[in-house]
Amino acid sequence: MNWNGIIIGAAVFACIGLFHPLVICFEYRWGRKVWWFFLIFGMICAVASLFIHSFVGSTLTGAVAFSSFWSIHEVFKQEERVLKGWFPENPARHNYYESKRKGE
Repeated sequence: MNWNGIIIGAAVFACIGLFHPLVICFEYRWGRKVWWFFLIFGMICAVASLFIHSFVGSTLTGAVAFSSFWSIHEVFKQEERVLKGWFPENPARHNYYESKRKGE
């Protein structure tokens, strides 16, 4: 039996499940300016996946890289969701959100 597909599928599922709350938490704490963190982390993981000899390890590292890249998009979408009132806003950044709501 070849367990690689099941291992990779479960790990990618867990990775996506981990990045979703990270996006929410990071946007809440630091706003959309945190997108660069996801870019740098994704680039590090993408390069690392090129040098990992294990098929499963390389694949999982690549999946983490592209989950991180997708999180860049999600950070901006999360800000939109906060502006719509679907998620709580950080009270320390209330003035920022108000200026965005007014279109400034």
